[in-house]
Amino acid sequence: MKQGLVLIPGLLCDHALWAPQVQAMSDVADCWVSPPPSEDTMQAMGQAVLRAAPFDSFALAGLSMGGYVCMEIMRQAPGRVTGLALLDTRAAADAPEETQRRRDLVRLASTARNFQPVTRLMLPLLMHPSRQEDAALVQIVTEMAERVGIDTYVRQQQAIISRPDSRDALRSVCVPALVLCGRQDALTNLARHEEMAALIPGAELVVIEDCGHISTLERPGEVTAALRRWWERL
Repeated sequence: MKQGLVLIPGLLCDHALWAPQVQAMSDVADCWVSPPPSEDTMQAMGQAVLRAAPFDSFALAGLSMGGYVCMEIMRQAPGRVTGLALLDTRAAADAPEETQRRRDLVRLASTARNFQPVTRLMLPLLMHPSRQEDAALVQIVTEMAERVGIDTYVRQQQAIISRPDSRDALRSVCVPALVLCGRQDALTNLARHEEMAALIPGAELVVIEDCGHISTLERPGEVTAALRRWWERL
């Protein structure tokens, strides 16, 4: 029987964020992608994923906001988690200027009632410069946002703003861990990942070259290769 792998999407993302990995890992893992977390606190997001996950125990991977949810799950139910992969995320809480930026984006999306103004601001931060004119990739990202919707986006941002600092909690992680990021991630930079990898005992740090924040879609082959190496350690 294959071991379960729970994959948690990031802010304004859904199953499409993990589609390349689900396809490529299906021979070794029973993959389940969480629906977009829609609660307004990180604690509630973690509880919702734990209730919905179809496995008693599972390996756990999350990108960006999904990484925050992973760290919350490690606080709530570490005994259910057999491995941890944190992609393009960070353990520290937001600085005041980051919180303000989130609130400004929420106000912009709520006023416009669509994501076009937000997308114009965010795409340069989400992708490597070489991919920002990639029409297929841009379409995947914009369609995910439309499916998630503004109401869920507002609650997701509220949960992110109020999330706790997880750095101390990472010291107690005792399962095989992968910390991965794009070299050019403009939202959660390499230093954030070096910090997390240093805190988690035995964690492997992987840096994907020529890659921005949404590594699973920008460089799916390299990300899947790193996940498969991590999988062999479980």
